[in-house]
This record gives sequence, C-alpha cells and structure tokens, in this order.
Amino acid sequence: MRSLLRAVNKAVPQRSPLRLVWHHAKALAAALLYRFPARNLTVISVTGTDGKTTTVGMVLRILQTAGFNAGALSTAFLQIRNEQEWNATQKTSPSPFLIQKFLRRLVRSGCTHAVLEVSSHGLVQGRVHYTWPLVAAVTNVTPEHLDYHGTLEQYRRDKGLLFSMVRSGGTKILNMDDESTKLYQQIPTTHTLTYGHDPQADLWISDRRSSLQGSESSLHCAGATLSLSLTIPGAFNLENACCAIACAHAVGIKTDLAVQALRTFSGVAGRMERIDEGQPFAVFVDFTVTPAAYEKTLTTLRTMLPQGKRILVLTGSCGDRYREKRPIVGRLCSELADVVVVTNEDPYTEDPQKIIDEVFSGIDQSKTQAHKIFDRREAIAFLFAQAKPGDAVMLCAKGADTTMWTNEGQIPWNERAIARELLQTQKK
Repeated sequence: MRSLLRAVNKAVPQRSPLRLVWHHAKALAAALLYRFPARNLTVISVTGTDGKTTTVGMVLRILQTAGFNAGALSTAFLQIRNEQEWNATQKTSPSPFLIQKFLRRLVRSGCTHAVLEVSSHGLVQGRVHYTWPLVAAVTNVTPEHLDYHGTLEQYRRDKGLLFSMVRSGGTKILNMDDESTKLYQQIPTTHTLTYGHDPQADLWISDRRSSLQGSESSLHCAGATLSLSLTIPGAFNLENACCAIACAHAVGIKTDLAVQALRTFSGVAGRMERIDEGQPFAVFVDFTVTPAAYEKTLTTLRTMLPQGKRILVLTGSCGDRYREKRPIVGRLCSELADVVVVTNEDPYTEDPQKIIDEVFSGIDQSKTQAHKIFDRREAIAFLFAQAKPGDAVMLCAKGADTTMWTNEGQIPWNERAIARELLQTQKK
C-alpha cells in the first residue's frame, strides 16, 4: 500500500488542480462533519517561516492571563484551556479533519478563542479553510519549502493566502522588517497592525539585550515605552513577543497586560529549550531548520556567550524536500560555530548518508572543527564529551518531536529526553 501511495504521489504533481480539488473537498467535508466550529470562536492565526510555534504559545499565554478560555494548535502541541497534549502528527497544519475536530473540542470545553499555527502547505491545500480568523499574523518569510512552492515569490504569495481569509472587521499583523510586508499590505483587511524594529511600526522594539537566562528590550506603542522582559533566551524571541502582543492588541487586550503576561512565559518545549542536568556547559534543543533560523539562532547564541567560549552545533537536514538548502546550512554552521557535527535527521525516503554528505559539502573546514557522525545519539554524546565549561551546545532541528521519519516510517525519537539521559550518564 505504501508503495502504491508513493507511486501516485510521484505521478500527480503536488500542485496539480486535481490534487488541490481533492484537498479542498476534504476541508469542506471536515467543516461540515464538525458543524463549522470556527463560527463560535475568535480565531487568531499565525504563519511565517520561523518563530510560529513560540508566537502561538505567547499569544495563548496572553489570552489566558487576560481571563479568556482559549486553546491552541501548533506544530509542537495542542492545548485546550490548561490541558496540553503533543501534536503526534508533527505537522503545522495537519489534516482538516483533525483541525476541525480540535476546534469543535474547544467549543465543547467552553473556549471562546483559538490560536492556530498555519503552514504554507496548509494554506495552498485548504487545510485551514473554514477557520475564518479575526486576526492573522506573519512572523517572517525566508526561503524554505521551495521544492513545493517553486520560488520565493510564490512562497510569499502562498503565505499571503492567510490574509485573504480574514473575516470582516478583522486585522492583519505584519512584520515591518520583512520584505513580504509590501505584498501583504495590498491584501485588503479592515485593520492592519505593524510591528518590528522600525519606529514607523505600530509596535516596535529597541535596545535588545539577551543572555543565557533571558532577553529584554524596550517596547514602544502609542507613544508609550514599556520594558519587555522574557525568561527565555534569544533576541529573536523579542520579535516573536512583539508579534504576539500585536495579536493581543487586535482582540482588545491592553499592551501593558500583554507585557506582564509574557514575563512569566516559560517558552515552548523544543523551542530554544534549555536542558539542565547540572552540567558545566549550556545545552539547548531547538527546532532550527531553515538557513535563516540557523543564522539568527547561532548569531544570537554567540552574543550570549562570554568571550573565548565555544558554540558546538548538531545539524543535518530533512529528506524529500528543499535539497538546495543543505550546503547553505553547512556553510552557516561552519561560519558561526566552533564545532559542527552533521548527523541523521528525518531522512524520509532518501538515503540519510547522502543527505549528511550534502550538508557537509557546504562546510568550510578551515573555519570550524567538522565531523560526520551518522548515529544521532552518538553525535549528541560526542558533542557533550567535547564541551568545556562555559560552552554552549545547540541541538538543532528535532525540537519537541517524539519520532523520526525514516524510509520504514516513524520511529521513536525524543531528543529532549535523550539529551537529559546522556547528560546524566556523563555525570556518573
């Protein structure tokens, strides 16, 4: 059966009208089956290349602090009020049947608000049709999934489909620092809010500071300046926070309350998550997969380390998609990290060793200590053994995933738990 499905997938182009009609028909069937639950919810949708999951978590935190019964669906988790479960599909926008069922669960549990993380594939294929967001936000748009979208311009247009879904009276939230903003400003919505570092934005941040313990900046809005403080590291998370605050503002939540809510936001599992088992070096697990994310994450991490301390990074690439990014990821890691280990990630149907070789081909070995270690567990153990006091180890790509996709299907893989286990073993 699996072979038959693969044959069909190869025979019918991903964006063929036949395939898209089938996807859209499923979306309508799902909405009908669960009786259009989004009609009874205020939906806030977040798209973008990087930062979506963390932004969704931030918006949910603000809504709950403001007293709303809310839930969220993201790549990493599904949450209904205070009950959270992992997203076993590991897909940002899963089947429309799962999405509509989840929204119906929110309605039944008394929720009034839903926060949805939305993928470009989900938009093109109509998986998020009939969700009618009142607020739609974009974090950023950088090259990714071009094997599916074809070009960066088409990828931007596909992301922009979210704004055409905004209901009457709704608001689009745009990042003034991103090149996609000019395109999205042309899509009509009743309201528009902008954010970023540009003083012309409706909400903007300045004086960013970040350490291994957290990050902070000044937040400017409507002539007022507030202190934005997060307990999670990474200056880029201040940008995610600014987007989340803008989303909250669009549904009537005061900015000072939103800022206060984020001071106790502990982050999202697998997103710049610190793993601490008493070791003398820092360990982070993050869902870094795009070239832009690698550059931003590793550059930010460098600014947080004392002079003379090293970055050790675990990297790789996913199979069956966007092969062109592999040497780019390798090059960025060699330029920004002191020790690089390329390993197996999610090979899907590709030869995992070939993927490793393609990532490694981009590494400038004159700039870094580079290694190829096929077994991911061995690769993590190697990095921990190499790390010295004060260094930082960054385990990229898997985040909060609980499985790895191989040619034989999904196999168990929990990077956060494995990292803890290896650190505990190292201490003995």
